[in-house]
Amino acid sequence: MSSVAARFFPPQVAGAGAAPGNGGFPFRIDHDERYNQTTHLQYQIPVKGSPWVGFNWRYDSGLVAGSVPCYNVTDPNSVCNQINGGPSITINGQPGIDLSGLTPDQQFQAGLTCNGMKATPFVGVPGNQCLASQLTSKLASIPAPGTENDDHTPPRIAPRNLFDVSLGEDNLFNGDNRKWSLRLTAVNITNKYALYNFLSTFSGTHYVTPRALNAELGFHF
Repeated sequence: MSSVAARFFPPQVAGAGAAPGNGGFPFRIDHDERYNQTTHLQYQIPVKGSPWVGFNWRYDSGLVAGSVPCYNVTDPNSVCNQINGGPSITINGQPGIDLSGLTPDQQFQAGLTCNGMKATPFVGVPGNQCLASQLTSKLASIPAPGTENDDHTPPRIAPRNLFDVSLGEDNLFNGDNRKWSLRLTAVNITNKYALYNFLSTFSGTHYVTPRALNAELGFHF
């Protein structure tokens, strides 16, 4: 298990970094994740020549995803603040979010939905604007209107649980010096649809691996 606090404290005066300003306030980069853990359980059937069974559980609370749009006009340390060129706007006197900074495909990748209308790879949310109270996502955690803070409550990837199972035999033919092994593995057995990161400064956007079945035959000598 681990917890990573990746905080930047500008101004940066040297080095090859991506923290030249931000108004002098500290902020989190996309390596920051409050908690993740991997649990592995394995059972060997207590009969000679029998296989073993393995199970993996991976939980991630979610990396920082600073490019996910949000609403905040009061906190000076908020990427959503209009003073910093953020997407916070007013729609008919109500708090709203301008999504024109994202292409339709990027809105789709973030899983954005406005009042039940989902973005698609070719068509974004209607008018590229949405009331802050109506913008949701199953793939990202959007801070409630007026609460986003680049240091304490930044947008994040939604929490997720992933499960893998495997079945193996390390000595198929009961060899001595030379052994054959066989392993069958199912990755992400629930076929969880989830983001790993979103518009990362260093690596872009990635999804978790969809369900996959693998077979491995080995010869040991």
